[in-house]
Amino acid sequence: MEIRVIRKERMYEEIQIGDTDSFTKTITDYDIVQFARLTGDFNPVHLDSEYAKNTPFKERIAHGILSGSIISTVLGMKLPGTNTIYLSQNFRFLVPVKIGDTIEANVEVVEKWDDKRIIKLKTQVKNQHDETVVDGEAVVMKR
Repeated sequence: MEIRVIRKERMYEEIQIGDTDSFTKTITDYDIVQFARLTGDFNPVHLDSEYAKNTPFKERIAHGILSGSIISTVLGMKLPGTNTIYLSQNFRFLVPVKIGDTIEANVEVVEKWDDKRIIKLKTQVKNQHDETVVDGEAVVMKR
């Protein structure tokens, strides 16, 4: 199956330190179930309401990496955009994401190495209460 996406190409030279962009998504039960199926992570805290009631969260939570993965949407589609290759990413998971939470991935260019076309970005995901749920840093190469 091929998916065609209309996009505007952003050239490496156009990207400046301090540039930012974001992507917003509301997390659904379907997202969590599909993520479990895709990854094989069937931890009951994500899928079993009765089990989750007896955890510190008191209800089901999204996989941490599901929340972090929307950073990839920003990097691959917006900033730096298409023709971006992920080199590294670190995450700190700070606040759980629950079904119905609306999360926003934000990236900011903090360094560039022109000789290798490498870009370092601050990455954060916040919920609808402006709480940082994922904090980290990415390094990418822009072709």
